[in-house]
Amino acid sequence: MTTTLVVPDSIESLLGQEAEELLTYKAKVPKDLLHLPGSDFVDRVWLNSDRNPQVLRNLQLLYSTGRLANTGYLSILPVDQGIEHSAGASFAPNPLYFDPENIIKLAIAAGCNAVATTLGVLGAVSRKYAHKIPFIVKLNHNELLTYPNQFDQIMFASVEQAWNLGAAAVGATIYFGSENSTRQIQQVSQAFKRAHELGMVTILWCYLRNSAFKQDKDYHIAADLTGQANHLGVTIEADIIKQKLPENNNGYDAIAKATGKSYGKTDKRVYSDLTTDHPIDLTRYQVLNCYCGRAGLINSGGASGKNDFAEAVRTAVINKRAGGTGLISGRKTFQRPFEEGVRLFNAIQDVYLSKDVTIA
Repeated sequence: MTTTLVVPDSIESLLGQEAEELLTYKAKVPKDLLHLPGSDFVDRVWLNSDRNPQVLRNLQLLYSTGRLANTGYLSILPVDQGIEHSAGASFAPNPLYFDPENIIKLAIAAGCNAVATTLGVLGAVSRKYAHKIPFIVKLNHNELLTYPNQFDQIMFASVEQAWNLGAAAVGATIYFGSENSTRQIQQVSQAFKRAHELGMVTILWCYLRNSAFKQDKDYHIAADLTGQANHLGVTIEADIIKQKLPENNNGYDAIAKATGKSYGKTDKRVYSDLTTDHPIDLTRYQVLNCYCGRAGLINSGGASGKNDFAEAVRTAVINKRAGGTGLISGRKTFQRPFEEGVRLFNAIQDVYLSKDVTIA
């Protein structure tokens, strides 16, 4: 049986030779197991949770803003790269973004649901823009000015500061698997508890960080390991999970073989029954670990390069068809001319607006 593609030419053409496979694939784990995005997502999924009315209001605000308003999907601009990657490396390609106001202007012009950035950026312009687009204050960061460089997420801001400038949500990163992860889990858990008390949504960057995860492949982006990081993230009540798109699998076994030591625990059915090598199946496993989609999965857009439009649309198609909630795209958008950044965001959003790009 041949499946006919009925999708906008721009999406199909950007996917190139992968178009047929990505747009018609049927996932191994059925979509019926998932809590899928939709206009009623907050009422359907979160109403019976322990989140208080202020959290539900701000969660609904996120889902009701921008071009994707009331679809159940999110398109977010994150600009915290100036801390770890340095302001020079981040903004030299486009110096106008040294001015915090232009970051907010890009998010608004692009029709984003929210903007996620630092306390300093949002604090500099909060009175002008806090009521115009939802703010997400990134609470912790890794900085690379210290010599020798170290890799540790430390708190740069408090939950109270985020609340005072009018934020709808707070974000944080945990480097799961790192030597500092235990402290980070405890700090972020307490911060998220306080954020919920004050009525703010919580978003967790569930990243892996350990040199042992780089073997024959980079298992920092393995579906089984990132899936477990997601599961730890929802355990401390992250309302939304940010994760890198998975590119491989079986990280547990690869690390155990490479180190000659037992590592973690998994089940062979993860690889035989729940996943395949297909990117939609790998991403669906990430969604499963977000309480079957109760906590929305947003995948990151990655670094800027030569094929940003094609890569961003591909990631959006995989995320949407896997049951994810959207895309968070930074360097691909703000490291190019303003209008091009807007167009790239719109190309991503068009995937989620397309009725022909369906859940696999």
